[in-house]
Amino acid sequence: MKIRRFYGKDMREALKQVKDELGGDAVIMSNKKHADGIEIVAAYDKEPDAKLVGKNGNDATSLKPATKTPSLSEIIGDTAPDSLKALLEKQSQVVSNKTEAMEAYQPQESKSQTLSHVEKQPSTYQKDALSEMRQELSSLRNILQFQVSGLIAQEKQRHHPLHGYLLEKLHKMGISNSLAEEVVSYTPKSSDERQAWLFLLKLLANKLQTKHDDILSQPGVVALMGPTGTGKTTTIAKLAAQAVKKYGVENVAVITLDNYRIGAFDQIATYGKIIGCPVKQAQDSNQLTDLLYQFKNKRLVLIDTAGYSQKDTRLIKQLDTIKQNSCVNIRKYLVIQANCQYRAMQQIVNEYSKLSLHGCILTKLDECYSLGEAISVAIENKLQICYLADGQRVPEDLQSASTKYLITSAAKLYKKYALIHTSSSQVKNEVATL
Repeated sequence: MKIRRFYGKDMREALKQVKDELGGDAVIMSNKKHADGIEIVAAYDKEPDAKLVGKNGNDATSLKPATKTPSLSEIIGDTAPDSLKALLEKQSQVVSNKTEAMEAYQPQESKSQTLSHVEKQPSTYQKDALSEMRQELSSLRNILQFQVSGLIAQEKQRHHPLHGYLLEKLHKMGISNSLAEEVVSYTPKSSDERQAWLFLLKLLANKLQTKHDDILSQPGVVALMGPTGTGKTTTIAKLAAQAVKKYGVENVAVITLDNYRIGAFDQIATYGKIIGCPVKQAQDSNQLTDLLYQFKNKRLVLIDTAGYSQKDTRLIKQLDTIKQNSCVNIRKYLVIQANCQYRAMQQIVNEYSKLSLHGCILTKLDECYSLGEAISVAIENKLQICYLADGQRVPEDLQSASTKYLITSAAKLYKKYALIHTSSSQVKNEVATL
């Protein structure tokens, strides 16, 4: 048996050299990865046919070697026994798991493992190379998609420069990408910059749905819902105070479901003492049903729910409590703080839309730097805005929603915070034309 070493830039090239020079009966002893390629050690029992005949036509096997043939251990630098079995055992440590499993089923056929069989088994180096290639292709595809989208946007802006200008203004105003694209597509081609901008503001106002004084004008039971920190309790107090002023203290009552927040009941009870209306606490759906029956003669019953994150599992339990009182027509309103992120507001609406919402109340308008996000969420979800809260004063800082007020407020905030060089006269002129 003789040993030969072969070098190639990859496994395929090295194996081809083995096959071309030693034939298909060669046995692969080991393979090793180098910085510049792959090294393969192959063994064969006899010289290839092409080398059996010397240059002068004599039989090459009859020639005796001039020097001693080095042993396998000397060639590969190993002190292990110079036997085919030992070499095959060493080879099994570097081949893939799949090859090892096949050898386990065929322990007696290890000597028949030929070059063609090895070619079918991908090495660790090949697997790493394929994985790296897939990652590079995926990265290239993402880069190309980004570049193509940028080229498309540039092409649109080149053909419609006014549309690109208007889209940028709407984005700075806080309007979502999809809504901005939709309304800009309706812009008249003959409009100049100012006319097109006013057209877009009026179009947004037409798409926005509001209800004027919806809660106080209709008798019944109203529940305010929403995540923690949106101002539900303060809004309940404002509505209760205005209802007492309008219909009398004997026609208004408040129920709270907030049993988790420390001091929640004390807060709403303090408001109730100041306003003069009764405030009760319900621990579960049964107590809520009893209290609703107790207040059945009241014109307006306001329910203050506990504030949970849309990710909190306790929210589901509270929603079930409201659903179980289906015998009573409870009108449900979502309270959203207007200074929240667009994506967060969208997720809030998605979670609470499991209930049939009658509308929403926007709070903390006095803390906003833009209103486009809240307007976009309301338009895209066809959510009617009923009231606007812009402060902590009870009951002054609560007003019925108005589309004109919301759009003009959004335009003012855009002029004040999104633009650097804008005179106050320009702001007043554009707002006055709405």
